[in-house]
Amino acid sequence: MTDILQQDIQYMAGVGPNRKKVLSEELGINTLGDLLQYYPYKHIDRSRIYTIHELTGDMPFVQVCGRILSFESFDMGHRKTRVVAHLSDGTGVMDLTWFNYAKDVPKRYKTGIPYIVFGRPTVYNGRVQVVHPDLEPAENIQLSDMGMQPYYNTTEKMKKRGLNSRALDKMTKTLLDLLKQPIAETLPDFITRPNHLISRDEALRQIHYPHNAKELERARLRLKFEELFYVQLNILRYASDHRRKYRGYVFSHIGECFNGFYHNHLPFQLTEAQKRVLREIRKDTASGRQMNRLLQGDVGSGKTLVALMTMLMALDNGYQACIMAPTEILAEQHLRTISSFLEGMDISVGLLTGMVKGKRREQVLNDLADGTLQILVGTHAVIEDTVQFARLGMVVVDEQHRFGVAQRAKLWSKSDNPPHILVMTATPIPRTLAMTLYGDLDVSIIDELPPGRKPVVTTHAFDSRIPSLYDGLRKQMQQGRQVYVVFPLIEESERIDLKSLEDGYATLCQVFPEYRLSKVHGKMKAKEKDEEMQRFARGETQMLVATTVIEVGVNVPNASVMVIMEAQRFGLSQLHQLRGRVGRGAEQSYCILVTSPKLAEETRKRIDIMCETNDGFRIAEADLKLRGPGDLEGTQQSGMAFDLKIADIARDGQIVQMARDEAQRIIDADPTCQSERYHMLWDRLRQLRKTNINWSAIS
Repeated sequence: MTDILQQDIQYMAGVGPNRKKVLSEELGINTLGDLLQYYPYKHIDRSRIYTIHELTGDMPFVQVCGRILSFESFDMGHRKTRVVAHLSDGTGVMDLTWFNYAKDVPKRYKTGIPYIVFGRPTVYNGRVQVVHPDLEPAENIQLSDMGMQPYYNTTEKMKKRGLNSRALDKMTKTLLDLLKQPIAETLPDFITRPNHLISRDEALRQIHYPHNAKELERARLRLKFEELFYVQLNILRYASDHRRKYRGYVFSHIGECFNGFYHNHLPFQLTEAQKRVLREIRKDTASGRQMNRLLQGDVGSGKTLVALMTMLMALDNGYQACIMAPTEILAEQHLRTISSFLEGMDISVGLLTGMVKGKRREQVLNDLADGTLQILVGTHAVIEDTVQFARLGMVVVDEQHRFGVAQRAKLWSKSDNPPHILVMTATPIPRTLAMTLYGDLDVSIIDELPPGRKPVVTTHAFDSRIPSLYDGLRKQMQQGRQVYVVFPLIEESERIDLKSLEDGYATLCQVFPEYRLSKVHGKMKAKEKDEEMQRFARGETQMLVATTVIEVGVNVPNASVMVIMEAQRFGLSQLHQLRGRVGRGAEQSYCILVTSPKLAEETRKRIDIMCETNDGFRIAEADLKLRGPGDLEGTQQSGMAFDLKIADIARDGQIVQMARDEAQRIIDADPTCQSERYHMLWDRLRQLRKTNINWSAIS
């Protein structure tokens, strides 16, 4: 059985090397097993026949049995013809319409014989019609065998090779006919029975050809659970293994650095959420195990302050600390923020980025190596081999999604024991996604803003109302405030977008001749970009016209308005990140989402959610549901760390939790993966790790 599923797909009847190449390139199907695990995206009930009298223009796919009465042809110009067949079943007459290759239609189908017609009905000129229907002579079809017909996603390249959904359906039927013996099980009884899961053999057969909706649902549950279970088992196995292997430095006491700062230099009172997170971190760092904690908090929730106080715990115990940021601009902002917090305290803070060169760089490296430098702020430059710490005890990684796991792990080699790790993100991550992307990390959440912060008022404006928008911006700048205007920059159409930004900048210069404007986009050199942003931060310019490079950028408390042009082109998480650039001072701030009046339904939902709430977690949940995990901005732009064939983290939260609970029970019972009872599970996990799934991203 296993041998059959491992066979090369090209040896299946009707495939061959050319079609195999297309299947491999387009869908990653190389073996019969790959084909079996290429699941339909939908099923349509082919067991029911409708009468023409029942049909309306808003129904999904339907089947009708009738006879063609006659054909009509209509000249469409440019050697194109529209052919219409008039079909009757005795209850009414409907039209079957063809546009492509229509001249051959009257030759293929005959009048007077019964056909089963399948397609999506619409209404045209008062009569029901189906465009490009599927027709089969009724004598060839046994309706009781039709059941739920699968539909498979295909590509244009596949269709040119004759590999449409129907071809994949035929190949899958052939494969399942070959599988005379039950397909090997991958989950033991003690997991399937209590969770009411059908066998793998039943699931793989019924996911393609269920007899009814109930069978389909049971097949989906089994396959989703299995997929998510092995993902969670791998994550939890890694986390358990890591905890057993690596001891953490023990921060046994809180001393002068932490207490001196807390009592004499704290700029404002900590929120209850910040205090709770600091208690969790204190408990971790005193436990003797290495801390691996994810700190989630909305923009402006005070994560940097918590990170600083965490680093002061390390200093009190004789260790150095480091904070790593994804960009030089953000690293320099952290340096300024931390230095201002620590002003008046005898604590040395240094910066290491690609811009720090020559004697200045040499001094930083020497001070790190001899322990003189206590807190290092840096970018990827921190993980270079030349950077050596005397005693690194705490690492803070800001915006974790911009660093690979391998980069994070490289920091461990800079210390005898791996340092404690605090990972921060300003992109709130829904719980089900966090359990999967960051399943090896303990999670802390700062879910309240510091006192005195006013929520940003978000409004939606159509681009036809731009003149009144300009009036509002002028009033804000007359009051001494500053303004961001953001244009989209999507990679695929970079040239067009850059022109859009340049045109927008030129227009704004004409509209606001009395004010100074800065311009920032990704094509500028880092030094130029930084200088423009710093001019804005210093208040030398009143308006910053930019692309999304400011999504993570400088802190400008005086900026009170964020205008996002063509807001329909941004995802929810990105809109939320951009909005977080304002609302950092005591004044009321505004975010204006500018779009055209014509919006798709999903886009309108995104805009409405942004106007309704400032809650980043609610926005992230909505984003996950609207866009799916592979496209969730702020987590992993390139998609999930691994390919989920059937599970949907956005909609399968309960199954994620169910799979995680089961995986945790296995790890608790067999932390060293040695027990004979769980032999099947560890063998299966090893097989999966050899496949093309990028398991390294989560382990």
